[in-house]
Amino acid sequence: MPSHRTEGRTAHELAEAELIDAEEDLAPAPPVAAARARLRAHPLLLLLGIVLASLNMRAALAGVSPVLGDISDDFGMTSTTSSLVTTIPLVFMGLASPVAPRLARRWGTETVLFGALVLLAGGIALRVAPPVVTLFAGCAVVGTGIALLNVLMPGLIKRDFPEKAAGMTALYSTAMILGATVSAAAAVPLEHALGGWRGSLVSWALLAALAALVWLPQAVLARRGTHHGESAAVAAHRTDDTAEARLTRSGLAWQVTLFMGSQSLVAYVTIAWMPTIFTDNGMSRATAGLVFAFSTLVQMAGSFVVPTLAGRMRGQRLLAAGVAVLMAAGIAGLLVAPVAGAWVWAALLGVGQGGALGLALTMMVLRSGDAHTAARLSGMAQTWGYLLAAAGPLALGAVHQATDGWTAPIVLLLCVCAGLVLLGLGAGRDRKIGPTP
Repeated sequence: MPSHRTEGRTAHELAEAELIDAEEDLAPAPPVAAARARLRAHPLLLLLGIVLASLNMRAALAGVSPVLGDISDDFGMTSTTSSLVTTIPLVFMGLASPVAPRLARRWGTETVLFGALVLLAGGIALRVAPPVVTLFAGCAVVGTGIALLNVLMPGLIKRDFPEKAAGMTALYSTAMILGATVSAAAAVPLEHALGGWRGSLVSWALLAALAALVWLPQAVLARRGTHHGESAAVAAHRTDDTAEARLTRSGLAWQVTLFMGSQSLVAYVTIAWMPTIFTDNGMSRATAGLVFAFSTLVQMAGSFVVPTLAGRMRGQRLLAAGVAVLMAAGIAGLLVAPVAGAWVWAALLGVGQGGALGLALTMMVLRSGDAHTAARLSGMAQTWGYLLAAAGPLALGAVHQATDGWTAPIVLLLCVCAGLVLLGLGAGRDRKIGPTP
């Protein structure tokens, strides 16, 4: 039964709630719990690991688009084919998301995070191997590694820093955006310095490898004491299959999921094609990379302000419409004056995208009656949301190829923004899914 009860939340309370724990229904095995207590007593290594992992969560994707033209030319790919460099990671981000809690139950969060960073480093390196098939295989591995980080990192922060949720949320999100910003800004300079796009892309494998090294002792310590074949965690609650079924039958759950997916679609189309739109209109590749990096950087403003406002409002319909309009204004600018107003359009898009992502994550919490429902809704939204988002770069790349221009793809993107308004009006209602305390 939906509830009309309103909960005003402080910024601190909302930040803690936003750290949705994918392991909500799991209890660690006693040796693992004891090892984690020892690790928390000396949190510097854990803190460093969180920062380094967060820096890696978008860098491997954001560094591709400024050099995508050279990748395409090197392999002789069409626009449709080259869009797979962005599409494939998104597909695997969606497919791997449901697997993350199961892996964490078997091996422990620390071990899975270490494995995710190893996968990420390996996938980045695989992308630059000579055959084109390894480029796409590497993209799949990169997407899998990022999916595991996406799902498990918030819960680990909430678990190990329960008294500092707001500050750790800010650190985690800032590091993630900073990694994407630096990767986008440095892509073309690194290409020039390292002799081509392969050198530019593979350089980010070093950051992932460094993060994996920091997580290695934590993974070893967390598993110490468990017997061979013994799981790191056990179910703390009886699995409720009917709850999963109810969630998939909930119109509100699907509105939240599709809002997440639609805003992700716009974001990843921007990641894939924004620099190319600028360069096709006469901007230098280095400047296009900087404008794209600036758009990524200003996402921090939207991702901070919008969730804070959302937690203080009965419903979030106005906020949802507002962020969609900001994104539409930036996209429309790319159609009207792509180079002359590039920095303005980048700012509008960045603030709108940061706000839309923050709002999507916040609505998973605000629309859920309890923590278990929030964890399930988060899994549903990430799985189907990323699969929906994967269609964006591929579809717009195909339309660009068919029309030999950017007008039709940009108009289609504006249609997605219109749909985002409608989804936000539904997902932003003051309703709840599941039981309420």
